[in-house]
Amino acid sequence: MDLEAVRTFVAVAAAGQFQKAATDLSITQQAVSKRIAALERTLGVRLFTRAPRGAELTIDGQAFLPHARELLRVAERAGASVRPGRRPLRVDVLASRSAQSGLMRGFHRAHPDIDLDVMMLFDIDTALTAIRSGALDASFRAVAAPGRPLPQDIACVRVLDEPLQLLTGPAHALADARSVTLTQLTGHRIWMPGIAPGTEWGAYYDDLAAEFGLTIEATGPNFGTDALLDTIADTPALATFIGEPTRLTWPTDHGLRRIPVTDPTPVYPHSLLWHRDNPHPALPILRAHLATTTTSHDTTRTWTPDWVTPR
Repeated sequence: MDLEAVRTFVAVAAAGQFQKAATDLSITQQAVSKRIAALERTLGVRLFTRAPRGAELTIDGQAFLPHARELLRVAERAGASVRPGRRPLRVDVLASRSAQSGLMRGFHRAHPDIDLDVMMLFDIDTALTAIRSGALDASFRAVAAPGRPLPQDIACVRVLDEPLQLLTGPAHALADARSVTLTQLTGHRIWMPGIAPGTEWGAYYDDLAAEFGLTIEATGPNFGTDALLDTIADTPALATFIGEPTRLTWPTDHGLRRIPVTDPTPVYPHSLLWHRDNPHPALPILRAHLATTTTSHDTTRTWTPDWVTPR
């Protein structure tokens, strides 16, 4: 069904005259007549009758009018759902408790008028596909893993260096340390069941382990953060890495310790990715906000893999 003909029908019904509807729509009266005639042929009924005061709705026209109005409302909502500036800004973060999620909460507090859809996609390939298709406006990722350069149409900027801390239970050998060096972690088992082969975070921890001779284990199923914290609290032989800004809570009887890692401090690098041709008006606002909140670290005292996108 021709939506312009439906819109013209609604205009004539409101105006009560073909000429008045033509003026309201900025078209000719002849064009109005042709659209109404075409709509009547499509529906197989007469919609108007000529009257001394103009055009009056037939019984069929009266029955069709509320549905015609609803058709136009649905069409407007459909267009608004994808129109830049009318739909929410869609941003991908790794997890709800992650540092990137914290960045987006800060952005929402600073710009509460901007509608947001926060998504959680698994890996960078999935995120890139969504960005290039327009299903996603931006994604937080560590880029680019060895041998996997970004496509030319994808832009990125480093927005956050997240220092890692060691998390231990109360009976761990390092539990009472005020800080630990990466050298001191040699020989200790660091359990991170969320590491998945082929992901950017998998590449990061592979390089960290190789660079400093660490034992990073990803064995066993990943039952989520709460199960990880329970295991670390109860197992003296295991520790794990968590990000300094990552917000975690646990029962007081767990006695978990967050211990800074130094000399150097491993930092997980987060970059924002987006399509160079993305027209969403809120995207530059997000990038500007992140530029004001970005913190950098002394590269002589921190560590990231060589393949990480430079600042």
